[in-house]
Amino acid sequence: MLAGSDHVTETRAPASAIWALGLTQIIGYGTLYYSFAILAPGMATDFDLPEHWIFGALSVALFVGSLLAPTAGRLADRYGAGRVMCLGSAAAALALVAAALSPNAAAFVAALVMMELAACFVLYATAFVAIVQLGDSGASRSITHLTLIAGFASTAFWPLTTALYAELSWREVYVVFAALNLFICLPVHFWLMRLHRRAVAVAAPAEKAPASDERPVDPRRRTSAFLLMMGGFAAAGFVLSAVLLHMVPLLTALGLGTAGVLVATLFGPSQVASRLINMVFGGRLPQTVLAVIATGLLAAGITLLLVGAPNVAVIAFFVVLFGLGSGLVSIVGGTLPLEVFGREGYGRRVGWMSAARQFTSAFAPFVLALMMARFSVPLSLATLLAVSFLGVLGFAVIVHLQRLSGRPAPAPGASAV
Repeated sequence: MLAGSDHVTETRAPASAIWALGLTQIIGYGTLYYSFAILAPGMATDFDLPEHWIFGALSVALFVGSLLAPTAGRLADRYGAGRVMCLGSAAAALALVAAALSPNAAAFVAALVMMELAACFVLYATAFVAIVQLGDSGASRSITHLTLIAGFASTAFWPLTTALYAELSWREVYVVFAALNLFICLPVHFWLMRLHRRAVAVAAPAEKAPASDERPVDPRRRTSAFLLMMGGFAAAGFVLSAVLLHMVPLLTALGLGTAGVLVATLFGPSQVASRLINMVFGGRLPQTVLAVIATGLLAAGITLLLVGAPNVAVIAFFVVLFGLGSGLVSIVGGTLPLEVFGREGYGRRVGWMSAARQFTSAFAPFVLALMMARFSVPLSLATLLAVSFLGVLGFAVIVHLQRLSGRPAPAPGASAV
């Protein structure tokens, strides 16, 4: 709502803010996550540790980070996402420098935990809150735009990290990455903080009806919807993390050999394509239905992998379906809590969804590796298929709860999770 007129005017987050946030997401994901796999061998050599121990340390850091995600969401609700992201950018730069200067493995693990804690304040969950706080309408579409831009993080940072690592040590690369967070991301987030303050200053205090991208469930069903949503994102996070980290060795084990590497490259373009398709054609599709489609694509992909290996064409189709599902899961991670629960307390809820997904993602690669070592690969894939169907079921029940609720606005003062 904007003051100074006799009629209601809905505002959107400025396009410049979406592009700026997209840049910080590319840098954030690139420096705090995607670069790790490339630099891990140098870290292992430097600390005289097995490489799998380095990845185990990352799993621990991701787990600790998941515990902070709901708190980061609450802080974004209370103080504004821009201010929280400023803090996160400074903390990310500090953590990267601390990792670069680590004298031993213990200090490195502590710095790694700091990096993942900082990530809670600068990555998708908080960026989604920033979009919602900058505009009254069109937040779902703006979130789709943001995920489309940020989808190029791996495309940009895998070759960038490789090129830097060819000339610098991993420690020096982390110092460069710290500078990116400090001198690019921090000023952008400071500017977003000022934008939010101006938006709040001119906003009218009148009560708002649900926006066009909100289809809130009845207050009596919110707790059930909240728990089902957490379960759905936890299932999706587990399946995605387990398969993605083991994609190439998994395809090799199924008989693809060196062709597995080539087929796996279809994942990134498919992920970006799903976001583009949704941006162009998915405007009127309820986000609950989109969540069912996203997890359904993951389940369909794993089914193909089970029944079609080692046929290269079938497995290529699996990778495409999995990429499409992954791209849509990233979108609904921000849009689904907004649609089902509305803007009030949005940061807290999206923080919990991020925590659920990150919690299972932290341990999924280890669990899948253990299952493949002790049992057959098909049995391991069947377990992943069952987990993915749990995600489909959870989101499908939310669709049912939403239909039972119709489209009434939540009762004023109603309690909610």
